[in-house]
Amino acid sequence: MSAPLDVEGPAAPPRSNGELVFAEPWESRAFGMAVTLYEAGAFTWPQFQAALIARIAAWEASAAPGELYNYYRLWLAALEDVLAGLRTVSTDEVTTRAQALAQRPPGHDHRDHHDHPH
Repeated sequence: MSAPLDVEGPAAPPRSNGELVFAEPWESRAFGMAVTLYEAGAFTWPQFQAALIARIAAWEASAAPGELYNYYRLWLAALEDVLAGLRTVSTDEVTTRAQALAQRPPGHDHRDHHDHPH
């Protein structure tokens, strides 16, 4: 069961030629975290989608002129909202874990075959 991602509309993730696009490694981790929790039954996709649309709308209403739009920051915030709203974890715990993930160095998730001789 994979997440029923929007192809169009305000909650649609960035794509290039139909493929999901991640600018930085933490973005793909945030994406994967949400999909994994959804697949585990932690929340329904409409719950997450509503939280994401609300975060996007709030950002659009309050963004400073010239402020860069970052879809996955809003995605992560929506995930925090859903999990905190369900009392699955505390907001502080989600924030702490999300920050720890975001600060991991690029390539941390992929082992370099040069470091591990066969």
